[in-house]
Amino acid sequence: MKVSSAEFIKNYSTLADRALSEPITITRNGCDRLVVISAEEYSRLKRRDRRVVELADFTEEEIAAIAKAEVPPGHESLDEELNDWRP
Repeated sequence: MKVSSAEFIKNYSTLADRALSEPITITRNGCDRLVVISAEEYSRLKRRDRRVVELADFTEEEIAAIAKAEVPPGHESLDEELNDWRP
């Protein structure tokens, strides 16, 4: 959903509640300026933040440790984080 900044200010309460279930894009002069999302969605996105490194940045010991690593039982819920992942 897109709304102007004036409309967002005028209908703040209603639109803030709506942002709990869907992102609200706020425009200014017809251009996208801000997006309001729920705190839960923001937390989910922050958990997906990743630091990108090259293989050359790892030591041989780190590469060997990664190759041997296994996900401990009880963390199956993390698989859901990959459902919409695309390279």
